Amino acid sequence: MQGFLNLNKEAGFTSHDCVARVRRLTQLKRVGHGGTLDPTATGVLPIALGKATRLLQYLRQDKAYKATIQLGTTTTTDDLEGEIVTSAPVSGLSLEAVKIALKPFDGIIQQIPPSYSAIQVQGKRLYNLARAGEKVEVPVRTVVVFRIEILDWRLGEIQK
Repeated sequence: MQGFLNLNKEAGFTSHDCVARVRRLTQLKRVGHGGTLDPTATGVLPIALGKATRLLQYLRQDKAYKATIQLGTTTTTDDLEGEIVTSAPVSGLSLEAVKIALKPFDGIIQQIPPSYSAIQVQGKRLYNLARAGEKVEVPVRTVVVFRIEILDWRLGEIQK
């Protein structure tokens, strides 16, 4: 068996977990993935089977993300898994103000990835190091944001 599988990754699994499961189900040793998704992320994870693993290097490196963002809440991990540190209504915020605030993030930007991300430093995932309480200096990365688009805007109470 060889080729590509577009796997709909569920939350709670690492990309490596998905590869291990596909290996077990297909009984193949040569299985690889075309990009790491954080364990809490859901979405398409390209999986290569057999000889197709050689083609992974030719996959496009750009990615598309769709996210729901709740302003006014801070957690210990900067995501939904962490404990809430602060939670307060954000008054006087408008869609236009958010659009203006997002403009500097469009194009080529310098980014320091959050401690709780799937990026590797010294061969280890940042989220594993952070959960172990290790402080690691995360290098600045250059990333390209091709487009930021607000698909929906809802005002209301903070959801817990």
